Amino acid sequence: MGPVPVRSASPGAARRPGRRGPADYRRARRAARARPDRGAPLSEQPEDAARATPARRPRTRLLLTLAALLFLADLATKLLVVATIDRGENIRLLGGLVYLTHARNTGAAFSFAEGFTVVFTLIAVVVAVVIVRAARRLFSTAWAVALGLVLGGALGNLVDRVFRDPGFLRGGVVDFVSVFAPNGEFYPIFNVADSGIVVGGLLGAYLALRGVEFDGTRSRDRGDGAVTSS
Repeated sequence: MGPVPVRSASPGAARRPGRRGPADYRRARRAARARPDRGAPLSEQPEDAARATPARRPRTRLLLTLAALLFLADLATKLLVVATIDRGENIRLLGGLVYLTHARNTGAAFSFAEGFTVVFTLIAVVVAVVIVRAARRLFSTAWAVALGLVLGGALGNLVDRVFRDPGFLRGGVVDFVSVFAPNGEFYPIFNVADSGIVVGGLLGAYLALRGVEFDGTRSRDRGDGAVTSS
């Protein structure tokens, strides 16, 4: 019986399952270099999409900045009026469209409900505290503007009620803008703080009617996970 011929394995012969040849390792290294996030160990892969995307920041800074600007503008104008305009004096501007006067208001905005100074003082304190606490979960720019105007106006009038005559918590708020006629004959006399409260309140009412929440979402879209940019 003659010798049995030995056959050499061809390059394309099937390999044993689970074994990888040099060519496989070279292909794996090339794939890892081309797509490092796929080839790297889990501990070395980039952060997931949620962490890679910049997190939304609360609009606290916008709210407080706007409130501070309105408060300073209100304080500066009141000090100027008290220093330059006598009580009851009227200065005609813009052909009678606006009159600058010097009045004291012991009620709410636009001289409403005079005689309840202490009540409105306490309400202003509560409003300020509630807004500051809500600022930490405020992600809506529009709500930050609305609440910033209300907060700045509430603080502006609160300072008058605390520090002006006739006494603590009962001080008269300085009003000085009368439109179309002197002495509030056509429309109640108001100040910068009153304007901020009214504009902020109207904007807040509009956002509430539109269903915009403090976090920027719309209440009717929460089921779909939709987020607005308000």
